[in-house]
Amino acid sequence: MAKRHFQLTAEQVQELTNAYHQCKDGPTRSRYQAVRLYGSGYLVGEILTIVGCSRTSLMDWCRLYRSQGTAGLVDKRVGGNHAHLRSAQMADLRQRLCTYSPRQVLGATTATADGQFWTVVDLQAAVELWYGVTYQSHSSYLHLLTVCGFSYQRPARVFKSRREAEVMDFQEALEKN
Repeated sequence: MAKRHFQLTAEQVQELTNAYHQCKDGPTRSRYQAVRLYGSGYLVGEILTIVGCSRTSLMDWCRLYRSQGTAGLVDKRVGGNHAHLRSAQMADLRQRLCTYSPRQVLGATTATADGQFWTVVDLQAAVELWYGVTYQSHSSYLHLLTVCGFSYQRPARVFKSRREAEVMDFQEALEKN
């Protein structure tokens, strides 16, 4: 078994304990506690159970504490879901998607041949047209469809250059044979 190189002095233990008691942020408190326990000689398995973190996170926190002190353990995550549309815009989008078809909004540039149902590609174009917003992730548009009360279904593969009259003639010829 490898010898642990990370050991805290009594002053460092006291510093982490004081920071733990003064802190109101849960994730930051967990980091203070995890580093203090690891530096005090607790087993890694016990620390992972007590704090509820991964071994990788624990080692990262210890590295941060060595280089930056307690300031390095402060949780810097911003939080939030980075929603680009406000709640009023979401309500407006829901109303517009229920009122208009993709063909009415986008014309002949819809993702499906008939432009009757909303697809992710059509939704992306409509959101950019109406609100000037572009999401980076495909799943964000799937989420928008879900929030607006639509279910996601893959569109039928139909060629836009397909000539309906010729298709009807072909189907009639098949039926006659």
